Amino acid sequence: MSQHKYLVTGGAGYVGSVVAAHLLEAGHEVTVLDDLSTGFREGVPAGAAFIEGRVQDAARWLDPSYDGVLHFAAFSQVGESVADPEKYWTNNVGGTMALLAAMRGAGVRKLVFSSTAATYGEPVSTPITESAPTAPTSPYGASKLAVDHMISGESAAHGLAAVSLRYFNVAGAYGTCGERHDPESHLIPLVLQVAQGRRESIAVYGDDYPTPDGTCVRDYIHVADLAEAHLLALDAAEPGNHLICNLGNGNGFSVREVVETVRKVTGHPIPETPAPRRAGDPAVLVASADTAREKLGWKPSRADLAGIVADAWAFARREEQDV
Repeated sequence: MSQHKYLVTGGAGYVGSVVAAHLLEAGHEVTVLDDLSTGFREGVPAGAAFIEGRVQDAARWLDPSYDGVLHFAAFSQVGESVADPEKYWTNNVGGTMALLAAMRGAGVRKLVFSSTAATYGEPVSTPITESAPTAPTSPYGASKLAVDHMISGESAAHGLAAVSLRYFNVAGAYGTCGERHDPESHLIPLVLQVAQGRRESIAVYGDDYPTPDGTCVRDYIHVADLAEAHLLALDAAEPGNHLICNLGNGNGFSVREVVETVRKVTGHPIPETPAPRRAGDPAVLVASADTAREKLGWKPSRADLAGIVADAWAFARREEQDV
């Protein structure tokens, strides 16, 4: 692979930092653009140039020397988006509109976009394919879907080579890069907080779903597998075409299975607290990753839940020691 120069927006966040690390390992030149509103300066991998700034101002730094952009700079809390939708439209949609204009102005014609399974909303059937109806149930999902529509238009009108990757549940860690959301809302790090003694129990929202053990089933993908898909997407992107791929393992794990796996990996008892179902929580969310396998040549190699949890646990303990 020849060396290229890439701008990674939101590269101080969880997924962006792991992708930036993979780009560097592949020999590329990387610049991270992040306003640190949700990311962490120490998350930027060594070897990457860093600009503290907003994606809305990308035109200040983007120039023709860049070969492409990987775009992760978005707010992603579903509950917050319901309470504060304008924040999501302004940043996720407005920010991307400014980024696309900056790319057009600089002649940078390749984009990989961090999209989400939230664009589908309540699934009609599983596993979910890219042809499934898009009916987001939150402003967060709607903002990401709006960006996908913008990218499609940009590709058709201006020859952009673009790939949108719709993630399901990302988990695990990669070296010094892992999850540290504040507030944390993802199941695996929340259960690990119980193992660390930072939280008394894990709330199980609903145990009467039509699933084998009554709890919600979700598709978990290792963040390093996810990162590898982004590098493959850069190679697969074609001028004038907007490719959309789901990224997931194609297998689901229930909330109870995740909790039990954390018990085994950490050796800690994890008390559970029953809680009512959350509005809008589908019983099963599992991806079909056939398109990513076919179009990108992507083969996730870290699909084992215990391995995903073990990597996340190692990162959580390292963070605890650094505090």
